[in-house]
Amino acid sequence: NGQHLTTISYDGHFWDVYLEFKDDPRIPKSYRGLLCFSPAASTGAASAWRTTTILIESSQEAVVSKARAFEDFQLQSLLRSLLPDPG
Repeated sequence: NGQHLTTISYDGHFWDVYLEFKDDPRIPKSYRGLLCFSPAASTGAASAWRTTTILIESSQEAVVSKARAFEDFQLQSLLRSLLPDPG
């Protein structure tokens, strides 16, 4: 239910990357974003993986701009840190 940013390839699979916003009632004048990684070839049973809040800015546009500035290798690293160890 987020804003689609891009599709990346990681470990032989494609992943859609979304930006999601999370409100913090303690700090109402900030905009907070997290990234959601969803398998592109999802059959509905696959789960999405989410970072914690990693973007905190004073406007929604600034969060979107920062999220769009991530390079593929940075997004792949974030995804790798979320997935369980293969062995």
